[in-house]
Amino acid sequence: MAPIHGLKAVTTNVGWSVLSKTATFGLKFVTVPILARLLSPEQFGAVAVALTVVQFLAMIGGAGLTSALIVAKDDDIDIVHSVFWANLAMAMAMSLIIYLAAVPLATAMGATEAAGLLRIMAFLIPIQLSGDIAYCILAKRMNFSRDAMWSTISESIAAVVAVAMAYLGYGVWALVVQLFSSAIIRLVGLYFASGYMPRAIMHPRKLVPLLSFSSGVMGSEIANFVTFQSPMIVISRVLGLGDAGAYSVSNRFASIPNQVVLSAVMGVLFPAFSVMGGDRKRRSDALMLSTQVTTVLLAPAMFGLWAVAEPAMLVIFGREWVHAWPVLGLLAFSKALVTPCSTFIPYLKGTGHGRVLFWSAVIRAILTTGAVGLAAAHGGLVEAMIALCVVNAVTLIGYSYVVFRVDKIPFFRGLMTSSKSMISALVMAVCVRLLLQALDGRIENAVLELAIGALVGGVLYALLLLLTERSLLRKLLGLVAARRSGAAA
Repeated sequence: MAPIHGLKAVTTNVGWSVLSKTATFGLKFVTVPILARLLSPEQFGAVAVALTVVQFLAMIGGAGLTSALIVAKDDDIDIVHSVFWANLAMAMAMSLIIYLAAVPLATAMGATEAAGLLRIMAFLIPIQLSGDIAYCILAKRMNFSRDAMWSTISESIAAVVAVAMAYLGYGVWALVVQLFSSAIIRLVGLYFASGYMPRAIMHPRKLVPLLSFSSGVMGSEIANFVTFQSPMIVISRVLGLGDAGAYSVSNRFASIPNQVVLSAVMGVLFPAFSVMGGDRKRRSDALMLSTQVTTVLLAPAMFGLWAVAEPAMLVIFGREWVHAWPVLGLLAFSKALVTPCSTFIPYLKGTGHGRVLFWSAVIRAILTTGAVGLAAAHGGLVEAMIALCVVNAVTLIGYSYVVFRVDKIPFFRGLMTSSKSMISALVMAVCVRLLLQALDGRIENAVLELAIGALVGGVLYALLLLLTERSLLRKLLGLVAARRSGAAA
């Protein structure tokens, strides 16, 4: 892999990734509400539960070998072939386990009705893990434009197919076909883009050097998966598929801004940090700048969604889902609280702090599962979401302390620098929320109410940003000017 020199390669690849995710999740912004109007909460809940099992076992099947392949210094093609066959073997084993144990797995998650879906969706695992090898090759080359193109094509075609099938009355199968269509198209596209073709070569000894890194990554990824997916399992078991569906739809929509920015940024920052790990100043500058920029972009979107959740739920999803507006708002609020942490996982992963990453992820997973479980058992869905907000507030402090200590950045200085725009976004959202409450009863049109909230919030946040983040804005303008002058030269 060619070395990364300066910020140009990172920002270029982040740009490609963000462009791809913006197109992909922009389409989801349209298709998720359409599917929500055509399908029931129970149907969304059944697919969400089945997908949780599949994604979890797919993660174990990968065993972190693909991440280890990205940071490996050796470009031996035999290692790539060996990882491919190891992943495929694990994928087939996981698929067989799911197929044979579908009923007890679905029952354990409180969704016996999802057993049939689970058997079919088990075959997603080999497709996903096979595509990861081609993605790793592109990542080592820092060629994210090809991945961006095929991700956009696959998600777009799959979303259109899903909406068409739901409209024609295929029900839950629209969501299943969407998952398979996206995975298959992306698989074919990535192999075409990378030029990789598997060969019958398998050297288990060459996998041994990858295992020490991959085991730590796998442990942290499992813990992170538990953090993000345990609320679905808890809600399904304790509150039923109806509430699980409400949570699933709200979470899908509330996650769109995060997925647009974070999935793009994290995919690029991981290999970038792995290269600059020995240069502390360069690494620290990249960490703080990337953290500030992602917070500036994400915090207002998430807190803003909390502020306008009630009219947004009615306008976007319709009256059938309007009861779930507090869930949408609280999910957005919980995600907003951890926006400064968005770059911490790729930082710890890329700089080789696997043990720190693992234990941080484990503690967060335990706190999330325990808090949401207790709140759901003694309250309901809204109380579970409030508990998630509390856990994420603790996560912000904990992750910030760990990462700033690893990078030798003073804690309070680092926390204030990274969280300044988040505080501005929170102030903006509270003002918008109070304004909409004051206008309650005076405006009968939910679309107009949503438009007023968005307009006032946008103007207010822009003013607060100019007051509090002038140094960051000057730095970003300087980077843009430098890139333009370099392009002109």
